[in-house]
Amino acid sequence: MICQYKLALLRLLLGTFAVAVFASSANAAECKNRGDLDTRYCDDNGDLVADTPSDPSELLDPSTLIFSYTPVEDPSVYENVFTEFMAYLSEKTGKQVKWYGAESYAAQVEAMRSGRLHVAGISTGPTVFGVNLAGYVPMAIMCKGDGTFGYRLQLITHKDTDIMEVKDLKGRNVAHVTPSSNSGNQAPRALFKNMGVVPDEDYKVTYSGKHDNSIMGVANKDYEAAPVASSVLDRMVNKGMLQKEDLRIIWESDPFPTTSYGFAHNLTPDLQEKVKEAFLTFDWSGTALAEEFGKQADRFCGITFEKEWKPIRIIQKENGIVYTEAALSDLKVKKKKK
Repeated sequence: MICQYKLALLRLLLGTFAVAVFASSANAAECKNRGDLDTRYCDDNGDLVADTPSDPSELLDPSTLIFSYTPVEDPSVYENVFTEFMAYLSEKTGKQVKWYGAESYAAQVEAMRSGRLHVAGISTGPTVFGVNLAGYVPMAIMCKGDGTFGYRLQLITHKDTDIMEVKDLKGRNVAHVTPSSNSGNQAPRALFKNMGVVPDEDYKVTYSGKHDNSIMGVANKDYEAAPVASSVLDRMVNKGMLQKEDLRIIWESDPFPTTSYGFAHNLTPDLQEKVKEAFLTFDWSGTALAEEFGKQADRFCGITFEKEWKPIRIIQKENGIVYTEAALSDLKVKKKKK
């Protein structure tokens, strides 16, 4: 009897496995284009982001939307900055909106991939990981009234060092932010080598974990130099966290797009439209967002991943980035202990 039971169980398991394989193969066959997207997503319309599922059972319509902002600096500070926007998002969608203070870029991507994060602002470099590994759909960016936006990679050093040019980085201790950070790692690796300096070969790379860690590390002479986002440096100077005169900017790039804002691809189409409307109609006047970002932007503007993120995709391709779960684990960089 026991043998017969085991045989029956084995047949059942094999049958279930066969159905799963068939279903997986059928889904793969149905997808005409995937590009760099994970196998769980499809891009039949060719816009480089995951399509909204056509099967209603795969759509997500949560009673509570979870919102998160990129952990460039202290996540707890930015919960207050986005309070008014989250209230407006709640009004527009008819949903409760709760804050998720992600501690790393990887945590944000993993949360959206698992269905625990629905709407987010994801930093420039990690946006590409979010799109390809988590079905993230960027649709807005902070901008000025004339539609302009962007930040620059700035290579900073302390005013007391003898580092005057990119080539002077050779043999130095230089802080990069995290592996996925655009201005804090990906862009420097792609651009510096064209100027004769190869990170990890010509100078020691130390990952600081965040842009503000890199900036304060240079200001305090813990690091000899660091590539950082100009937008973060400007905000920290405006807050009085350091004196810009204590630093020297020895090189800066052309502008890059800033943090993207978007949603999970499997939200219902109606909910997606309401989220878009919330971003594009939110009035910044007198809000904490205006106080925090007002010198750089005064509204959200619509964007597409296909167009605005093209230079970032080129940089990551130049660096040989492959969008896998293993690569995602590399985004988890321990914070530098102060």
